Amino acid sequence: MANANLSIRVDKKTKEKANELFNKFGLTMTTAVNMFLKTAIRENRIPFELKLEEEPNEITLEAMREADRIARDDSVKGYDSIEELREALGV
Repeated sequence: MANANLSIRVDKKTKEKANELFNKFGLTMTTAVNMFLKTAIRENRIPFELKLEEEPNEITLEAMREADRIARDDSVKGYDSIEELREALGV
């Protein structure tokens, strides 16, 4: 099979860290990139999970639970507009 060159741009620090990691596995950058490409082709997908959002951490989950409690609590004053809130705050 004939070889073809592939030129990619990556920042220097990323390249250095990737080389360090791949060396620990006994791999070159070329071998690692080839492994990625061949796996993607074989599996017909990106061979790792892509996510747009991270799972909320415990602090965020607690804030969401608190917001839910406040929204359901009739004793908590709500506001229908930003102007009404500003007036209540004296701003």
